[in-house]
Amino acid sequence: MSGPARWRNHPGYGAFVVHRVSGLLLALFLPAHLYVLGLAIEGEAALDSFLRWTEAAPVKLAEAGLALLLAAHLAGGLRLLAIEFLPWTDRQKTLLALAGGFSAFAALLFLLNAL
Repeated sequence: MSGPARWRNHPGYGAFVVHRVSGLLLALFLPAHLYVLGLAIEGEAALDSFLRWTEAAPVKLAEAGLALLLAAHLAGGLRLLAIEFLPWTDRQKTLLALAGGFSAFAALLFLLNAL
């Protein structure tokens, strides 16, 4: 196997995809976040109305997804820093699995706290 298909079988490729996709989804979330900040500027009533809406279970689940995206993007960024500044070792698969586990743990912790 040669060319791009060879790289897709490497464990680091999955980490690369997760990092890029989480960054893209976080960037798409940013306008919604700025909108809510704008509600706070508009006045207390507008913000309170929105905050009541955020108590719904689907919104709490979406917040857990956001926490997962943030944790995954953080873990991916730390992975990139490690690749840049630390020597490459055979433990990379283990570190990738730990980063994924950390991301899932952070999202579940957030979800348990939100319920």
